Amino acid sequence: MQRTLSIADTSKIYFFVVYLFCYHGFLASEGSLSYLPLIMGKLIDEQTTYFGYRKVGETEKASLVKEVFDNVSNKYDLMNDVMSMGVHRLWKNVMIDWLAPKPGMTLLDVGGGTGDIPFRVLARLPKAHPGSITVVDINSAMLRRGREHAINRGIINSIKWINGDAENLPVNDMSVDAYTIAFCIRNVTHIARALSEARRVLKPGGRFLCLEFSHVTAPILSKIYDAYSFKVLPMLGAQIAGDRTAYQYLAESIRQFPDQSRFTTMILDSGLGNVKVRNLSGGIAALHSAWRI
Repeated sequence: MQRTLSIADTSKIYFFVVYLFCYHGFLASEGSLSYLPLIMGKLIDEQTTYFGYRKVGETEKASLVKEVFDNVSNKYDLMNDVMSMGVHRLWKNVMIDWLAPKPGMTLLDVGGGTGDIPFRVLARLPKAHPGSITVVDINSAMLRRGREHAINRGIINSIKWINGDAENLPVNDMSVDAYTIAFCIRNVTHIARALSEARRVLKPGGRFLCLEFSHVTAPILSKIYDAYSFKVLPMLGAQIAGDRTAYQYLAESIRQFPDQSRFTTMILDSGLGNVKVRNLSGGIAALHSAWRI
């Protein structure tokens, strides 16, 4: 996995390059120093990422994503229903069908602050043997909503709620039977790191299952979906959640996320295997399944 350069790393490389140019005659010519801005520009560029279509510093993205979910957490579930016309519920049910929860299993749900996935898993398990379910989410406002939903459902001790980062999970190595992540991974700064963490915490033979917005496979549907995403979604966000910008970001982040094939390659690169993909609603969403072999 490619390591991201820190500011300290960049500074060291900069002075090393200057040392080569100035003291060892590296490419010694009068115009050789003109290459320095190009070299340093490339190094600095490697420390940026995308927040939707905006190019931002890697350290800045997490706080921007946090702000989005802080702003919409109270209306998050309602907006999911409105903008998908309830279809997101069917997608999540398909995810749980494919997961096929088993009594006594240890499940880690990442980025699932409002509890949609763990609630569905619990509904499929016998009350006497529900297993162990942990939700890790970087956003405390979303976790608060999840706890509220759990209490309203009479679920007190069956789910553990942890404030944590998908790129640095507060979970032991090889400790979970299944890792689920739904509509979250496109928001992390380093997708490859999140996938590597998924593999780390899974037991050998453990299951990885990701539900995420993806790339529409039918050209005609793609045009309709683009129009809906960029014109209707931000309008709904403004009227219902009071935040047009958050749902503009949603539309943009979906387009920036790797397509089904590229994401499959990233999963394989993380060390997980036996990857399978299921397109949902013509590729508007996709399920990726993999195993720690």
